[in-house]
Amino acid sequence: MKARLVLETGFTLEGEAFGATSVGIGEVVFNTAPFGYQEILTDPSYAGQIVTMAAVQMGNVGTNAVDAESGQPQAVGMVVRTLGNSSNFRAESSLSDYLAAAGVPGISGVDTRKLVLQLRTHGSCRAVLATDGTSEAACLDLARNAPSMEGLDLASKLSTKATYRWSRSSFDVTTGQRRAPKEQRFHVVAVDYGLKHAMLEYLVDEGCAVTVVPASTSATDILALNPDGIFLTNGPGDPAAVVGARETVAALLGQKPIFGICLGHQILALAAGGRTYKMKFGHRGANQPVLDATTGRVEITSQNHGFAVDPVSLPAGVRVSHTNLNDGTVEGLELPDARAFSVQHHPEASPGPHDARHLFGRFAGLLARA
Repeated sequence: MKARLVLETGFTLEGEAFGATSVGIGEVVFNTAPFGYQEILTDPSYAGQIVTMAAVQMGNVGTNAVDAESGQPQAVGMVVRTLGNSSNFRAESSLSDYLAAAGVPGISGVDTRKLVLQLRTHGSCRAVLATDGTSEAACLDLARNAPSMEGLDLASKLSTKATYRWSRSSFDVTTGQRRAPKEQRFHVVAVDYGLKHAMLEYLVDEGCAVTVVPASTSATDILALNPDGIFLTNGPGDPAAVVGARETVAALLGQKPIFGICLGHQILALAAGGRTYKMKFGHRGANQPVLDATTGRVEITSQNHGFAVDPVSLPAGVRVSHTNLNDGTVEGLELPDARAFSVQHHPEASPGPHDARHLFGRFAGLLARA
């Protein structure tokens, strides 16, 4: 079957359909990682987005239950140059069948380089991916009437509705088994803004018993759980639009050690008095160089975000700890007086390099000294 991708600018690509026979409406973005498409598709930070994979071929390792970062694909569409055949020994389903079961459309056989150039030139924009025969004119109308990502609170919609405990450790692909977690010395409350499973797994690996709470949970209720520390997770949408998040985290500052990742990092900055802004096309990939100002070390990181922290807006007492070497944007913050720190990138990788995974150990060290 034929498929078409139509951007709000009128730019259109036509190719072959895979996945579900449906229509995906959202912000079209691109990711430069050559691997890990299942982790990317199931990352809740991609909610409301059509993901373009810049690497040439996708689908060749299939999909499986272990590699999913949430219960189902969160992206609303997928764009690839070539759809490969599944041949990996860990594969349980093809990429096309996996997306079809989740109701997510895909398009292959298109010039993804041309699309990425469009997005780099004009910025991420609203788009429609149709595999059901919807006309180009109808797709364009749907795209231009879709909500903007700026001002959109997706985190509250994706967050868990009920508190639960998490005890699963991370998976070691070399052994095919879960890693043996350390003794649970600490209790961490994770505020769910649209979390990835791997982040919780690495907290467990560091000896943390994790309680996950909804994004709407008040500071009083979080502290009533008597945590040793608080973890602010990743998530989708505009950080400034997440209802109550800024106020809740502001009330938690100085009460317990805090570690924030991605959206959690941005919300920590807002709680401290800073501002965030929407980037032109964001950072999405597994090869972003980040400078750690404390150690002087450059780490290659996995990233997925379309918003960033404005360094000029940060008040006294907030230190920029990490910087993106490609464009100088803020990649990490420290609030020493509040025993809080955060990073914009994803130290758990999934997918990506493991250079920054030590940050989970740093958080455990902060808990031990609390």
